[in-house]
Amino acid sequence: MDPSGKPRHRAHVLVLPYPAQGHINPMLQFSKRLVARGLRATLALTVYLAGSMHADPSSSIGLETISDGYDLGGSAQAESYEAYQTSLRVAGSRTLAELIHRLDRSGHPLDAVIYDGFLPWALDVAKQCRKMGVVFFTQTCAVNNIYYHVQRGLLPLPLPVSEGNVRVPGLPPLKPSETPSYVYKLGLYPAFYDMVINQFTNVDDADFVLFDTFYELEKEVIDWMSANLWPLKTVGPTLPSLYLDKRLPNDTAYGVNLFTPTTTSAVSAWLHRHPPRSVVYVSFGSMADLDPSQFSELAHGLALTSSPFLWIVRSTEQHKLPRDLMDSIPSEEALILPWCNQLEILASDAIGCFVTHCGLNSVIEAICLGVPMVAMPQWTDQGTNAKFVEDVWRIGVRAGADEAGLVTSEEVERCVREVVGGGERGREVAESARRWMETAKAAIAEGGSSDQNIDEFVENLISHASTE
Repeated sequence: MDPSGKPRHRAHVLVLPYPAQGHINPMLQFSKRLVARGLRATLALTVYLAGSMHADPSSSIGLETISDGYDLGGSAQAESYEAYQTSLRVAGSRTLAELIHRLDRSGHPLDAVIYDGFLPWALDVAKQCRKMGVVFFTQTCAVNNIYYHVQRGLLPLPLPVSEGNVRVPGLPPLKPSETPSYVYKLGLYPAFYDMVINQFTNVDDADFVLFDTFYELEKEVIDWMSANLWPLKTVGPTLPSLYLDKRLPNDTAYGVNLFTPTTTSAVSAWLHRHPPRSVVYVSFGSMADLDPSQFSELAHGLALTSSPFLWIVRSTEQHKLPRDLMDSIPSEEALILPWCNQLEILASDAIGCFVTHCGLNSVIEAICLGVPMVAMPQWTDQGTNAKFVEDVWRIGVRAGADEAGLVTSEEVERCVREVVGGGERGREVAESARRWMETAKAAIAEGGSSDQNIDEFVENLISHASTE
């Protein structure tokens, strides 16, 4: 006990996610696991982002959130992504240091900064403030192994597109198009390329290296990276405990959303009207920007399947829908929503297939809830994730694009029917999805691979902190 009579926390960590939904969610959930083990965890959100998010205080389970000490310096309205990144680094470095000093004066001095790999400058600030630095990677080990090899000059670019497979230690042979788009389409996304490659400029100085995955999912690449790069720890899956081990009371949702979800009861009522494993769920996440022609092909393909579908189309994207077609489909057969609680949708017995862009959060959610996938990757790490979904984990099929880069309605129909049509391939991916669901839950359950890693991380963190 401290002099005030309050319980003394075993250590205090500041958690710094990159300001995007797919990065906040896993780091928030990991923070809850630390709190449950007696640590004090403070989640730092940018001023701009905190003001635009919808929070559910009931799911915070003792986590402190700060939004007034970490500022982008106006970069949310920056004229380009390059300017955004520069402002995030410059203003973020300054205000992060101020926040660390303020926390040190609060009576709960800080021991470590757990920062998103997209924010390597946070490690420099942590070291300047004499704090431990813990990097948390929110993409797979496979993807980050590719980026590491590029950053260290071990994978020369541009890729030899016409000379067969790309080979990276620990990974299966990859077609060039199965590597991340920043690598495959070199020069097309320069600011994003710099961001993902620069994750490794100072990573060797980090005190701990954590990955949002679980050992069994990426055993080969994890073994190689652990033996040749750093003694990394896998700490996923990072879903709310309700959907995994149920060991964290009241941890039923992520707790923050960039968009307001549709009322759960209305969605549940629609799903309950359909038989088990009959509904196709379609969502491309919070950032995808599909071309109107792709919207049209996807809509027509879904209609051709004759399966009921629930499609998440953000309000800013709904003007791209082929309205005549959508209006012709009975409301019992198609439900279009601007946003939803994706976990609740995937957990429904009515869902038989998930048409997804293959962002890692969506893939992991599908794995943990045993839902087969139709992969339609768009950019960044999604092509690599889709490769693993189909060929390594065998929990879905990839939709092939034509020469113009468009997934046609016929291809959409083929893939969905293959997964939900009751044929041999559909039965195979459904059974594989069920097995991976059990493996994912076992990893985070008591005594599982990730559960042990989190325990070891906490004890190591406390040991380091006590010697300072």
